[in-house]
Amino acid sequence: MSRPSQPKVTSSEHNGVSVIQSQVAVVGAGQAPQLVPALPSSPGGKAAAPGKMKKATADKDSDEYRQRRERNNLAVKKSRQRSKQKAMDTQQRVNQLKEENERLEAKIKLLSKELSVLKDLFLEHAHNLADNVQPPSGASPATDNQ
Repeated sequence: MSRPSQPKVTSSEHNGVSVIQSQVAVVGAGQAPQLVPALPSSPGGKAAAPGKMKKATADKDSDEYRQRRERNNLAVKKSRQRSKQKAMDTQQRVNQLKEENERLEAKIKLLSKELSVLKDLFLEHAHNLADNVQPPSGASPATDNQ
C-alpha cells in the first residue's frame, strides 16, 4: 500500500527573480522516500551541469586569458594532427589489405587451374587403367561356381 508523495518545494532568488522549484519523490511499497537535490538553474530555465558553471570571465587582454587560449590552440592542433595521422594510417592499412587480397585471389585462381589439370590427368589415367584391365582368359565368373 503506497501513500501519495508530498512535493518538496524550494525557493531561491536568481538575478533578482524569485524561482520556485518543486520535486516529487515517488514512494513504493516498503520504500523510504528519497529527496532529489535541486541543481542551480541557469538563465533560460535550464539546469546547468555542475562542471559547466561559468566562472568569472577573464579579461580578453589578460595574460591568463592569452595563455589559456594558446594552450587550447596547441591542444586543438595536436588533436587534429593525431586525427589526420590516424586517418592516414587507416588508409595505408586498407591499401595493404587490398593488395594482399588481390594476391590471394590470384593464387586461388592459379591453384584452381592446377587442381583442374590434375583432376583431368587422374581421370584419364584411371580410364586407361580400366581399359587395360581384362578378365583372366579362359575363366569367367559365372562358370567358376559350377
